[in-house]
Amino acid sequence: MPNGIDLSSHSDYSDPLAHSALLDKVPTDLAGLSAVARNVIVHYRASGRELPESTRDDIHRRWLSSILDADQERHGNPLAEPREETARVQGCCRDHSLFCVGVLRQHGIAARSRIGFAGYFEPPYFHDHVVVETRQDGGRWVRFDPEVAEPLNDLATPQDMPTGPDSPFLTAAEVWLGYRAGKLDPNNFGVAPGSEFGGPWFIRNYVVLEVAHRHGDELLLWDGWGAGAAPGAEADPDELALLDEIATLLVASDSGDSAAEAELARRYAEDARLHPGSQVERFSPYGEPPIVEEIGPRKFS
Repeated sequence: MPNGIDLSSHSDYSDPLAHSALLDKVPTDLAGLSAVARNVIVHYRASGRELPESTRDDIHRRWLSSILDADQERHGNPLAEPREETARVQGCCRDHSLFCVGVLRQHGIAARSRIGFAGYFEPPYFHDHVVVETRQDGGRWVRFDPEVAEPLNDLATPQDMPTGPDSPFLTAAEVWLGYRAGKLDPNNFGVAPGSEFGGPWFIRNYVVLEVAHRHGDELLLWDGWGAGAAPGAEADPDELALLDEIATLLVASDSGDSAAEAELARRYAEDARLHPGSQVERFSPYGEPPIVEEIGPRKFS
């Protein structure tokens, strides 16, 4: 139970509320679980299908209970029952990961989502991405990608991904520190090659997202608050120092440094630049104007 957070119990985001019985019936083996996640949620941008305009706002469903509300309104049957792709809930990697985290926690298995960049979709470019980590036999954190069913490029298996600086998936903190050390080109990390949504300001936002997700605030990828940056914005020296410190603590925590883990939890709880309060600025991947959205009282507000 790192940081005093019970990752085998639901966060506000992963709690299925009235749909807990549905999650009870979902398998917890990683391949089977990932298949059900893909059956319930279709990627709003990468599916290759023309998805209904009427359900495009599914992508803003921040709570797993809301995602399941939409699924059951459309289908009303067990989550493993096949759904037509265009009738699935529209979402992205964050939603596939939140679904898997919710199922695992529903079964009392510790799980968390990890924010970073994947180099196995369109190498050598690293696309922004979210994957899952879960405690398996022996207490080891096993990292898996629920969006990928088979080996892909240099990803030998999506069910037990390697970690560390040579991994095909790098956490946002690893990328930030690599960029700050001059070892990684920040323009090789973002939504897509040549996109304005990439580079230093984008990586910076993902470090803030990474620390939030690690502490049970599994926010949308287009939420903004605190130390997050507006598109193209440059950080001042104080903000750069903060991001350097937090990224260093994240990487040290991943290496098993309990003191770093405790310090990271303290910083997240006490620093309003890091944790969201009762509202966030929600941007839109469709290019629509941002809105302020109430998310309710948070555990750290």
